[in-house]
Amino acid sequence: MASKKHISYHWRLFVSLVSLLWLMAIVIALWNTHQSRRDTSARIQSQIDLINSRIVSAYEHNFDPESFLDFVGEYYLLNPLYDQIRVTVYYNGALLYKVGDMISPTEYERFSREDRGFLNELRSFFEPGGNGYTSSMTSADRRLVVYTHLPSDGVVLSATGTDMTIFAFIFAIAVGATVVGYFMSRRLGRSISQLRDFAVRAGTDTGFAPTQQFSHDDVGEISRQVVRLFNERNSMVLKLKREHNVAMHALEEKARLKRDLTNNINHELKTPVGIIKGYIDTILEHKDMDDDSRRHFLEKVREHIERLVQLMNDLSSITRLEYGSQMINLEPVDLHEVTFRAVSDYETSGMLGGMTFNYDIPTYCRVVGNEGLLTGMLNNLTKNAAAYSKGTEINLILTGQDEQFYHFAFYDNGVGVKETSLPHLFDRFFREDSGRSRKRGGTGLGLPIVMNTVEALGGTISVSNRDGGGLLFRFTLRKAK
Repeated sequence: MASKKHISYHWRLFVSLVSLLWLMAIVIALWNTHQSRRDTSARIQSQIDLINSRIVSAYEHNFDPESFLDFVGEYYLLNPLYDQIRVTVYYNGALLYKVGDMISPTEYERFSREDRGFLNELRSFFEPGGNGYTSSMTSADRRLVVYTHLPSDGVVLSATGTDMTIFAFIFAIAVGATVVGYFMSRRLGRSISQLRDFAVRAGTDTGFAPTQQFSHDDVGEISRQVVRLFNERNSMVLKLKREHNVAMHALEEKARLKRDLTNNINHELKTPVGIIKGYIDTILEHKDMDDDSRRHFLEKVREHIERLVQLMNDLSSITRLEYGSQMINLEPVDLHEVTFRAVSDYETSGMLGGMTFNYDIPTYCRVVGNEGLLTGMLNNLTKNAAAYSKGTEINLILTGQDEQFYHFAFYDNGVGVKETSLPHLFDRFFREDSGRSRKRGGTGLGLPIVMNTVEALGGTISVSNRDGGGLLFRFTLRKAK
């Protein structure tokens, strides 16, 4: 059986581009024709409406409209596009003025029986779907009625018809672009074919040494860079073989850390997911459940969904701090101003509960940092104290400084934690009282985020129990010069 003939990249690219080009050309031509026809029709209709409004306006301002009708006769009837226009003006049902031969039967009942035969002949011009452009207008006192009609004769149809010039122009451009596209796609296709041949040989021949001469264009430059990377990759493979033992140890350690993190994340996700599933299953299985119970279950579902969202946000923050700290935008930040705004938000939102936040940070205490990260650090320390300290005060003070760093203390007057728990407070997902923490909505990532934030900004942090009760966090931040 003969193999299926391969269609070159050149022809596939050429056919795709040309098909898209011609489709766009046809759409543009049709749209332009439709738009031109619509604009011309709107302009004709506006001219007809203008005649009526000018006549009615003259009447309502006690001017004789006869002079304007003379203008219509002199200007419009001399214009080939409007030479068939017909204007009739009635006052109290009687014909007052007429330009052209057409009158309207709208006020049919106002005319004598002898006139109705003639009016019936003209009714078709003013019925829906009639031939031409029609407009009518009545004065405010409903005594003056104006009718204007422009039949769709050859000139009007020509003005609103299709202009073949635009089709010819677009066709010429499309043909020229097709020719240019052929030669460009052929050149690009040749370069792509060379790169494809290189990739096939590089992937199947372990001893392959590239010798192709690529074209001097963008694709050729990319191909040369690929060859360079291929050669560097071969050199790197040899180097990696010599460092195999060290690399394997590093990979195993990284895999272990990743497994631990994955297990912790799975553990933290199972509880809210299982609870959400249980509530939803209960709602679905008990279709006759009363509204209060259903609302209670849905509120519980929302509560645990919000906990999942908070967990995802915290995981995103800690990942960014650990793996993207070099990309953090560092700048001088006024820590006094950041703390002032944060405390104002805490008091407004009620996040402190029954606690008070006191701070003693000198004005213009400028540190090297990032305003968003520093605000998040204060938020996590404050949430931890408000949720678990059982104290009445939170304090943040500047305790000292040296040539490079400011030294700070953040503490509360609560109950503190067990001494055995202190070394683990910055561990991910660590909770001294897991059940209590989950009820309070904690994710176990707040304090790890604080530690990663301080370290990403070039400082250090430690935690201990205070002699007077509560937790004491000591941290440093670099001075801004």
